[in-house]
Amino acid sequence: MINFLAFIALIITITVHEFSHALAADILGDPTPRSYGRLSLNPLVHADLIGTFLLPFVTALTGLPTIGWAKPVPIDTYNLAHPRRDEFIIALAGPASNFIIAIITAIFINITGYNLIFLQLIILINISIAIFNLIPLWPLDGSKIFLNLLPVTESVQWQDALSRYSTPILLIALFLPINGSNLLSIIMTPPIQFFSRILIPGF
Repeated sequence: MINFLAFIALIITITVHEFSHALAADILGDPTPRSYGRLSLNPLVHADLIGTFLLPFVTALTGLPTIGWAKPVPIDTYNLAHPRRDEFIIALAGPASNFIIAIITAIFINITGYNLIFLQLIILINISIAIFNLIPLWPLDGSKIFLNLLPVTESVQWQDALSRYSTPILLIALFLPINGSNLLSIIMTPPIQFFSRILIPGF
């Protein structure tokens, strides 16, 4: 039951995440997400068949940690008045929205006293998705945030390196066993626990 609730929480989380990218792009002058129907809170318009439904559903059934993803929101930087600054803002909008949802949910729990498992999962999964997406590897949001903070010349060099090596690094981080865990979990667990202790009562 908890894994099914985690599946629902994940769908909500990644929908808000992708919608926030689309909304930020729309506000900053890029109509591309709107033209593709992505300026929506309907999970179906953001859904990736494998990443949004199949994989999370299978992990929920098998008791594995609930993971998944959505289709990336298409952005055309030529429509942006300040491409580097605006792409930075658009990339940051996704993780920022997840932190905002986590904080709002925590405030709701504290005000109402409804410390329900589903609400705890909303907080935990939003924190997890935000932190995962802030990792500076392509195609995660963190790579765009990182690249647009660099001077142009260095950004081009790093973009080439990230496009070549990000996938192997992510696969190694995910599948290389380290003391019964993996590198990705070792990196992500401390910040997830830090924010969870702040936001989830009794965590």
